[in-house]
Amino acid sequence: MSSPTPARVSPDISPPPGGRWAAVLALAGATFSVVTTEMLPVGLLTPLGDGLGVSAGTAGLALTLPGLVAAVAAPLLPVAVRRADRRRVLVGLSLLLAAADLLSALAPGVAALLVARALVGVCIGGVWAVAAGLAVRLVPAASVGRATAVVFSGIAVASVLGVPAGTVLGATAGWRWAFAGLAVLAVAVAAALALALPPLPAEHTVGTGELRRVAALPGVRRGLAVVGLLVTGHFAAYTYVRSVLERVPGLGAGAAGTLLLGYGVAGVVGTFAAGPAAARGPRRTVCVVAAGVTAVVALLVPAGGSLGASALLLVLWGFVYGGVAVSAQTWLTAAAPRAPEAVSALIAAVFNTAIALGAFTGGRTADTAGATGVLWLGAGLALLSVLAALPRPAARRARRTRRPESAGGPGRTAGGWGT
Repeated sequence: MSSPTPARVSPDISPPPGGRWAAVLALAGATFSVVTTEMLPVGLLTPLGDGLGVSAGTAGLALTLPGLVAAVAAPLLPVAVRRADRRRVLVGLSLLLAAADLLSALAPGVAALLVARALVGVCIGGVWAVAAGLAVRLVPAASVGRATAVVFSGIAVASVLGVPAGTVLGATAGWRWAFAGLAVLAVAVAAALALALPPLPAEHTVGTGELRRVAALPGVRRGLAVVGLLVTGHFAAYTYVRSVLERVPGLGAGAAGTLLLGYGVAGVVGTFAAGPAAARGPRRTVCVVAAGVTAVVALLVPAGGSLGASALLLVLWGFVYGGVAVSAQTWLTAAAPRAPEAVSALIAAVFNTAIALGAFTGGRTADTAGATGVLWLGAGLALLSVLAALPRPAARRARRTRRPESAGGPGRTAGGWGT
C-alpha cells in the first residue's frame, strides 16, 4: 500500500470567524456531548431503575441500546445525508440529541426512555461518522494529527468530567435533572457548531456501494479487524474493572473512584500523545497501543494484592488506551485517503459493536471465571490485535524495495509501518 496522501485543507472552505481551531474545538464538544450522554446511565443505574420501577438489569438497556443503534446508524447516516452540508448535519444531530435527552428526562416509563436512548444511538453513530474525518478539511496538513486528537479528546474528557458531573447532578437533584442538563449542553454544542464551523459541503456522495468498496480494501479490512479485537478485549476487561479493583486489600469505594479518575485523566494525555505519533506512523502507533493494553491488562492479574501496582497499571491502561481512537482513525484514513467519511462510518460501526460485544463476553466470563478470567480474556484479545496489526514480512520487503522512489517525499514512513 502506498504512503498516505498528505491531507489538504479544502480550497473552498474559508476560515471561520474564530479560526480553524475554534471549529476543531466545536467538533470536540460534539464528541464530548454524545459520549457523556451515552455513558451517563453507568452512574445512574440504581436511581434510574428505582425511578422507573424496573430492575437494574432492565435499566442497563439504557446503556446497551444506544451502542447497538450507533453501530447500525454509523454506516447508514452518511448514505442518508449524502449531499447535505456537514455543518448542518452536525447541528441537526446535536439538536436531535437535545430532544432525546429531554425525552429521557420526561420519560414516564422505561419504554419511553428506551425510545429516547435509541435516538441517542442515532446521534452517536452520526457524529462519529461525520465529525471524525473533518479535521483534514479544517487545518493544514501539518496540524491534522493534533486536530484529530483534539476531536477525539472529547471522548476521554467525557469520562473524566462529563459522566462524573452528570452522576453528581443526578445524585443531588435526581436522575431526570441529569438528563435535562445534558439537553442544555447539546443545545449549546449545536450553537457552537453553527457559529464555529464553516460551510462544509459534501465532497462526494457516500453510497452503500462505496462503503462496500472501502470495507473490501485490504488495509481497511485489516484495520477494522484490529480495532474490533482490541476494543472488544478492552471493554471485556474494563466493563468489570470495579471487580478487578475489589481484589485489592483495603480498597474502599472512594479510593476506587479516585483510581478511575486517574485512568480518565491519563486517557486524555494518551489521546494527545498518540495524535502526532499516529500522523508519523499510524500502524506502528496502533501496534504500540495494542501491545501496551495487552501488557497492562495481563500484569493486573498478579498485581491484585498490591494497591501501588494496581494504581500504576490502571493509569498506564488509561494512557495507552487513550490513543486507540485517534491512531485507528489515522491508520484507516491513510488506507483509504479519498473516502474519509466512509472510513469514519465503518470505524464507528465496528467500535460500537465491539463495545457491546466486549461487555457481553466480559459479563459471561466474569460469571464463570471471575475478575482474573476477565483480565486474561481482555489481554488475549488485545494480543490477537497486535498480531493482526503487524506488517507481513512480504509487505515489508516490497515496501523496502519501493522506498528509494519516495525517499524524502511527503508522507514517508519507515519500514512499512506507515499504513
